[in-house]
Amino acid sequence: MRYAFVAKERAQFPVRLLCRVLGVSASGFYDYLNRPVRPDPDKQIRIDLRRIHAASRSTYGRPRLVEALRQIPHRVGHKRVTRLMHEEGIHGKPKARFRPQTTDSRHFQPVARNVLDRQFSVQSANPAWVSDITYISTREGWLYLAVVLSIQTRQVLGYSLADRMPDDLVERAFINAWNASLGPSGVVFHSDQGRQYTSSKFRQALAEKGFTQSMSRKGNCWDNAVAESFFATLKKEEASGVYQSKRLAYGAIASYIHGFYNSSRLHSALGYRSPNAYAKGLKQKP
Repeated sequence: MRYAFVAKERAQFPVRLLCRVLGVSASGFYDYLNRPVRPDPDKQIRIDLRRIHAASRSTYGRPRLVEALRQIPHRVGHKRVTRLMHEEGIHGKPKARFRPQTTDSRHFQPVARNVLDRQFSVQSANPAWVSDITYISTREGWLYLAVVLSIQTRQVLGYSLADRMPDDLVERAFINAWNASLGPSGVVFHSDQGRQYTSSKFRQALAEKGFTQSMSRKGNCWDNAVAESFFATLKKEEASGVYQSKRLAYGAIASYIHGFYNSSRLHSALGYRSPNAYAKGLKQKP
């Protein structure tokens, strides 16, 4: 590596000076220049590594890059990929730690019991959806995002964005999810105890569609960990900064959900398959 650095910089600095600074001999450097060039055994892996990382919006870290390379398939391990990432200057994005508070549980509306009870496994026999609200920062003010996800496939089934946080924000997300899923019934719908979820209008909407409402214990975010995890991923991979406008934010969120998260992003809970691919596999099972 030191000889390679000398070769790269010798047009700018004298060779002997570079060799002295790096602690190598000039004669050794010239021997290095005359050696036959060895083919890089990792050439194709490097090409695919850069391509996969770019396709992930530069978000994938080592675990997902390893799995994606194995699916091509390449016979790679974590140490090898770590080395190649370092050599190629590739880094994943750490998960965001900050989550604004959007839950307003200071109300006297009836609260549903915790039917879901942290049954988050994708292999759970009881179909369940989870929902939550967060907000997105733009230079024109906040946007409020409500999402509905499937426990069984981790797909974002529906979402709703608004300039304010109206009572029907979560209802619109629910109806979008219900329509996209071809009108299922008998599903558990889980959320926190926010007033949008406890409103009589939303409870009626769930009942009319044959859903059973479930709610987290007050102040216990772990009871809704799947939705919380999605928002942490969203804030890491897409909404990590401040959008220049609300219009750009609308487009970026839609592109992330439909163009990447559901269709392409490898999910660890799904055996490193995308939500759409996993859902397709479930439909093909006898």
